[in-house]
Amino acid sequence: MKIGLPKALLYYYYAPLWKAFFDELNVKYIESSDTTSKTLLLGKEKSIDEACLALKIYLGHIRELKDKCDYILVPRIFSLKKTEQVCTNFNCIYDLVKNTFKDIKILNYNIDVKRHYTEKNAFIKIGKELGFSIIESRNAYKKAKEVEKTYYLQEEKKAKEALKTSKTKILLLGHPYILKDNLIGKSIINYLEKNNISIIYSYQIPRDLIEFNCSKISTKIHFTMNKEEVAAFNYFKDKVDGTIILTAFPCGPDSLANEMIIRKRKKHPTLLLTFEDLTNNTAVITRLESFLDMLKGGIHL
Repeated sequence: MKIGLPKALLYYYYAPLWKAFFDELNVKYIESSDTTSKTLLLGKEKSIDEACLALKIYLGHIRELKDKCDYILVPRIFSLKKTEQVCTNFNCIYDLVKNTFKDIKILNYNIDVKRHYTEKNAFIKIGKELGFSIIESRNAYKKAKEVEKTYYLQEEKKAKEALKTSKTKILLLGHPYILKDNLIGKSIINYLEKNNISIIYSYQIPRDLIEFNCSKISTKIHFTMNKEEVAAFNYFKDKVDGTIILTAFPCGPDSLANEMIIRKRKKHPTLLLTFEDLTNNTAVITRLESFLDMLKGGIHL
């Protein structure tokens, strides 16, 4: 048996946990390749026009994986905390994939803390579906959570090292599936690195400081994954020279969170880049050049 892991959306939050869990159970898995223009094209053919860029990319990864594995992991997440919710894409992704691709087998779990469907029980469920006992699945999940914790601690350490440098420091702020995507975030990262910029990523904020730092800007953010971005901005803004926000059009939660950040930035140099299509990045590079020139010139808009 081989499980397919689409390298998009939730993958960039849960890959360390997923892979460690399957490794503990000795279950084989395959990841889709990095996003390419072909991936996006395949996804567009299966998407409605109103779908965000990240969702189109996700469906492209599903198409690339569907003939290479026995099952594709497609979780459904509604809420990770009782008083919050995640993006509607994560609410509906299981139904969307199931109805779009009739010929694939889906390995699914559901997390909805509001209705007492916890992450732990979700992983026990998929373990049972793969033929493992509750004890085996629970133990694999416990070990996988330790791997996940180590991953985030390593990211925190990377941020501390990046902040020590004498280079110009920029906070790259956005969802991990935007920042780490080969077609979106990678082009920005490559450009910044070529210009000798030290990059700090929003997902590198210490996990235990998210709630506190988010509350410094707003105590009423409804979308869990946007809290990380808002908190990261508050935590890092005085430690970096500027912030670049990356977002995919038309993301509703991002439009609210990004506006909140921009209004609270005061004189902190901030650039918002919104990606709707990726056929031409000339305009993006031009804006990046202007932003870096502004930082070097000490101009604060």
